[in-house]
Amino acid sequence: MTQKQYLTKAQIINELDRCLNCPDKPCMKACPANCSPAEFIQLAKGLTADSYLKSAISILKANPLGLICGLTCPDQFCMKACSRKNLDIPIRIPQVQATIIKNARELNNFPLPKPVCLNNKNIAIIGAGPAGMAASAVLARKGYSVTVFEGSDKVGGAAKLIPNHRLEQTIIDQDWNFIMQLGDISIKLNHHISNPPDLLKDGYDGVIIAVGEQNLTQMGIPGEKLAISFMDYLSTPEKYKTLGNVAILGGGAVATDCAITAKNMGAANVEMFVRRRICDMRLTQEERSWLLNKQIDITSMTRVVKIKEVKKTYNLFTCKTRFNGTKLEDIPKSTIKRPDFNLVIMAVGSKADPQKQMSKIVYAGDCSHGASTIVEAVASGKNAANELHALLTGQIDESVCPVSKLISYKAKSCTTLDVFSDKN
Repeated sequence: MTQKQYLTKAQIINELDRCLNCPDKPCMKACPANCSPAEFIQLAKGLTADSYLKSAISILKANPLGLICGLTCPDQFCMKACSRKNLDIPIRIPQVQATIIKNARELNNFPLPKPVCLNNKNIAIIGAGPAGMAASAVLARKGYSVTVFEGSDKVGGAAKLIPNHRLEQTIIDQDWNFIMQLGDISIKLNHHISNPPDLLKDGYDGVIIAVGEQNLTQMGIPGEKLAISFMDYLSTPEKYKTLGNVAILGGGAVATDCAITAKNMGAANVEMFVRRRICDMRLTQEERSWLLNKQIDITSMTRVVKIKEVKKTYNLFTCKTRFNGTKLEDIPKSTIKRPDFNLVIMAVGSKADPQKQMSKIVYAGDCSHGASTIVEAVASGKNAANELHALLTGQIDESVCPVSKLISYKAKSCTTLDVFSDKN
């Protein structure tokens, strides 16, 4: 099992007790969503129903997608900053977070958000991925009536591509159902918006575009269309199930998800083809361990130059690569044929449509900054919501400083949602 499992009672007691409660809270400073592990860990230490509730509230005030992030956050943020690493190993903060929210939501007395006063302004959000979901939460608490337009039949955006062994759709639905309680939020599924400025003409006061990276990166090689895109594969992996040999073109986190999924579905051999060195693969230590545990083969310093179909299987033609200084180049006369692949999956990346600067329209998430983690998308959505609010209330003069230039998922998203009443 490769998923981040919830912690048992004994495990969470151990993790909570290891927290040093650092005064400077490096874990909070490292969190893009500005969540404070130091705070929610201290609140949870009693392990009572009240402790779990208070701790979960602390998390959800900063990150309305707290459960999703708890199950998917990599070790490059709060865990990397954890002071405990200087003594033994970092606290498993994401798993602690996920376990706390899960336990709190299983209680019958999880508090409802306090009512919000509407400001009679309407916001349209295009895309119900992590950035759009987070933006909805922030704007709803500020009194806006929010309508989310989602092109597919489910919320989640890129999070829906995360395999079920790591993140089930029901988990995404849980966080979305929480967000829907935060104010006047409605959603229109299977609803594509082709021209966002039209929404302003329809009576919306502002628009946030959070559609992600919808276009596949092309390799520009012969036979490229014979490969299945990672989007198609991860959306419906059962459709492409094979017990044979699988080739994954790419070496990032998405390619890793494809490889693990193929192996879990019974593929005899799964091989990843990576142009650079294994040490150059942008993977967390945990993701690397998944590949080892699942016996995924990684063929590095190799570029696929051609794909050819032969009797319902595929031949890959690959050449070796090498570094010439910092430049990566093909090694002449190194091309070989690799036969008998039953499935080829293209996972070399994606890209967004170019941004268009438009008044009262703000971009958020991957379509603004490029591919990122879910927690970074949450931070971007929060920041975009705050900037749009500042624009609509006259705190920012868009003619002087375009709002899109101010937003970054790396900028500290310090908003704490005013969600629950003081007695909670």
